[in-house]
Amino acid sequence: MNIEVKPKITPPLDPEFLPASLWNRAYRDAVEATGQAEGLALALKRPSGSVSVYQTEVFPHIGEYKALNERYVERLLKFLLWQKGGYHVTVAGDPAIADYLRTVYSTTGDRKFDHEFMGTKVYGHPMTIVSQPYDPNLTSSETGSALGRHLDGCRIGFDLGGSDRKCSAVIDGEVVFTEEVVWDPYFETDPEYHFQGINDTLKRAAEKLPRVDAVGGSAAGVYVDNEVRVASLFRGVSPDDFEKRVRRIFFDLQKAWDNIPFVVVNDGEVTALAASMSLEANGVLGISLGTSQAGGYVTPQGTITDWLNELAFAPVDYRQFTTTSGPIPTDEWSCDAGVGAQYFSQQAVARLLPSAGIDIPADMPFAERLVETQKLLAAGDSRARQVFETIGVYLGYATAHYADFYDLQHALILGRVTSGDAGDIIIARATDVLNAEFPELAKSVQLHLPDEKSKRHGQAVAAASLPSIG
Repeated sequence: MNIEVKPKITPPLDPEFLPASLWNRAYRDAVEATGQAEGLALALKRPSGSVSVYQTEVFPHIGEYKALNERYVERLLKFLLWQKGGYHVTVAGDPAIADYLRTVYSTTGDRKFDHEFMGTKVYGHPMTIVSQPYDPNLTSSETGSALGRHLDGCRIGFDLGGSDRKCSAVIDGEVVFTEEVVWDPYFETDPEYHFQGINDTLKRAAEKLPRVDAVGGSAAGVYVDNEVRVASLFRGVSPDDFEKRVRRIFFDLQKAWDNIPFVVVNDGEVTALAASMSLEANGVLGISLGTSQAGGYVTPQGTITDWLNELAFAPVDYRQFTTTSGPIPTDEWSCDAGVGAQYFSQQAVARLLPSAGIDIPADMPFAERLVETQKLLAAGDSRARQVFETIGVYLGYATAHYADFYDLQHALILGRVTSGDAGDIIIARATDVLNAEFPELAKSVQLHLPDEKSKRHGQAVAAASLPSIG
């Protein structure tokens, strides 16, 4: 048995793209059509004690249904791990499904990257998967908290990306200075490079202020109470140097700035905060298309959660479930295929250039390839337009996928990939997908772009609002 999916709109440069949103819907429809649906719940627990539960239905786990169930639950758990986070997973349902997931998410399984990160690296506990009988009454127990929105005083906000450092100087909510500086942190082995680079950015902003009352920052990765747990920016640093110099790097920076209020959080959360502040609305998913993909979420109640929202690792393309003549886009860090970083980032632009027939040197950094592509777009090059149309189609189908996991009313799309005309093209094609494939969702979820200034600096400005003064 197989699940057949035919998208109504095909990405012009990636015709074999198989949207997760469509495959999951087709799977659930097929399960319901059998009249034999069995309940399954996945519960993810975090050290705070909060638990996120996802209820669904699967085929009876026998015969030809087993392979389909395994495809569905493996990708489902993958998404939930990087959306919600959790080191202890309870599989409520057929114990054979739990056995399968325990094998895949292990030190020797295909998802060993996720097993390691969701265990000791992020949460400080070994990742475990346990089984229990299905319980339809199993429900989530989650907490929310307020984030940022403090605009009084003289503040610095910064955002650390994989190709640049952005900063803003803000006085009583008014931006008086913004800047971005190119850097290349990913494979830099010396922690002093990172410290001095970040400190240089703070000094540049401080020069534009009469005083500095507080510093707020964002960066890709997982941060708990200003402590670095996992971050791609520091992937080149040895484990020993990470423990000695990186884990508490922001505490060291705070000391260098006379211990003023200093708050650093995941860039996804600041993306969501920037979106909520820009739109003056809640129920917002912020998606930043930059060096990689960042995501964050503000609940309909205007709070954030203790979820990870690391959508760069969340799967959006299921083409590995079908026979394909072309390579599956694979993330070089997690070694997983079809995850967001390859579809919503400057990496995605670089990946699509050969298909577009655009000849840019392969050794040119991704950030520069993006700039060259946007120059071609501004000059009216139809090949460059297809690159961003393709990303727009990806986004339309991914928005529907995200809506299966988030209570969404708005999605704000920002980041350097959306600069210039690219953002309008991406949003237009995403909207076409929603109207064609998901008309009810198109009525309830609005896609937005910030203004041009906020596109490139919105996160740093929102970051400045993180600390409370006094």
